[in-house]
Amino acid sequence: MRKTLSLFVVAAGLMALGACSTTTEQKAAAGAVGGAVVAGPVGAVVGGAAGAVAGHVQEDSSKPHS
Repeated sequence: MRKTLSLFVVAAGLMALGACSTTTEQKAAAGAVGGAVVAGPVGAVVGGAAGAVAGHVQEDSSKPHS
């Protein structure tokens, strides 16, 4: 139970850091760190990819549409 709670706290903290990121690179890095903490090397790859996609989507949505 204690290990699960610790993991939850770390994951929540990393998600909070991910929300503060402003560039695609920062989002990818935060996702990779969070994924590594939660699921090891495979989680780092998946988290980095998810962070990169989230950053790209956010950049596209902030551009003015003509």
